[in-house]
Amino acid sequence: MEPDVSVGTKASLHYPVKSNMAERRAVAAAAAQPDFLQFNDLACETVGGRVIFATDEWFAPAANLLKREAPEFLPTAFTEFGKWMDGWETRRKRTPGHDWCIVQLGVPGRIHGLDIDTSFFTGNHSPFVSVQAGSLDPAPPLSLQGDRTGMAASETQLSAVAKLGSKAWPELVGVSELKPGYCDSCHNYFKVNFKHRVTHLRLNMHPGLGRAANMGDGWETARRLDRPTHLKVDQRGILEVPGWEWAVFRLGRPGVISSIEVDTNHFKGNFPDSCRIEACSLTPEDEAQSTATRWSSLKWQILLPPQKLRPHHRHLYGEAELMLTRPMSHIRLVIAPDGGVSRLRLWGRPVRITAASTNQPTANSKL
Repeated sequence: MEPDVSVGTKASLHYPVKSNMAERRAVAAAAAQPDFLQFNDLACETVGGRVIFATDEWFAPAANLLKREAPEFLPTAFTEFGKWMDGWETRRKRTPGHDWCIVQLGVPGRIHGLDIDTSFFTGNHSPFVSVQAGSLDPAPPLSLQGDRTGMAASETQLSAVAKLGSKAWPELVGVSELKPGYCDSCHNYFKVNFKHRVTHLRLNMHPGLGRAANMGDGWETARRLDRPTHLKVDQRGILEVPGWEWAVFRLGRPGVISSIEVDTNHFKGNFPDSCRIEACSLTPEDEAQSTATRWSSLKWQILLPPQKLRPHHRHLYGEAELMLTRPMSHIRLVIAPDGGVSRLRLWGRPVRITAASTNQPTANSKL
């Protein structure tokens, strides 16, 4: 007779905050816990549970999912790939599909429920997950060896895992929203009604894409009153108007930007006619001075030339449209003449800014 099981995991993404562990334990103990926690955890590494495949383990390896100990957060711990995290942390998904891993249970059994723990992932936890189950005999000869931090699945591993057909396994948990990893919301409990023997689980982390929920979930400016009585356009169809609106952003890390997304989702009758993006490299002292002068004395350089925008649409721009290849720390989004943008995303590679990298000649903005 196969044993019953509740599966505990720590499947999550990015950006923790410091937390008092004693406080977290007290809050967790006070919270109502589901009945299925009385059963055995057959995915735990102490009974032989192991991760045999993961699409990506760039920031933290999937093996952390099955640790017996509660997750911990070490404020000063970093690896060469970023912040050390006690969970499974992948790169942000920028290709079709989603990240997923295969867990081989230490002991096969019937599953009554799962605890997907997002502890310390409070800003970019995986927004949605789903879980599938398989019963495989004999166990497939797949394994992951050593420290997997900074690694992703190879083509050989992808080909081997495809033979399992895990994409078609029955679902234990359909696509479901996860709560962030604060002490009062980190445990995401899912009761399962699945009466079959399980040997393996497929945990899917769905990116959610982060689009605006509605028109209020974005940036919108007031209608400008200085437009001409008769509107004209240039050869590209962009309105020739005297005014514009703008916002300045400091990048999370200085770097070279390789692609940009400007999303006007939900802005159907009040989207900007056009936008452009400018960039510069500033020290903290430069930023403080620019803020004090309301950014009036700064010479911006063109990163993305003016682009005609469409309503309710995700606009993507790659290296072919971008004019700067040097590191930058700040950007300015300029919209004309007014309107709303729901999301602005800039992708690239982090680069340490030096005096040499800030002095390359580039085109200046006329603003």
